[in-house]
Amino acid sequence: DPAVAARLKRDADGLVPAIAQQHGTGEVLMLGWMDDEALHRTLTTGRCTYWSRSRREYWVKGDTSGHVQRVRSVALDCDADTVLVTVEQTGAACHTGARTCFDADVLLTDRDQ
Repeated sequence: DPAVAARLKRDADGLVPAIAQQHGTGEVLMLGWMDDEALHRTLTTGRCTYWSRSRREYWVKGDTSGHVQRVRSVALDCDADTVLVTVEQTGAACHTGARTCFDADVLLTDRDQ
């Protein structure tokens, strides 16, 4: 949609951060990067497509690992500089094999406050 594309605030490489969140639980699974084409593919196929900054190519989550992200909803944050993709995650979301990319290095917990 040209109206959505016009609102997006991209970095110097044309990318926006895309947060993948588990539908129903709100668990934050991972952060990837999308450009206009990756967002278009995500919206039209129902599968999360990201841009790999290191490999400089598109990748569809789960094509090689089987750990698929099926899109339930896509939203922009209030500044239109981040995309939130609510997904049904099959298997691990993290490339390390963990369920989420955000459980290994917890810096502060409720008990620390």
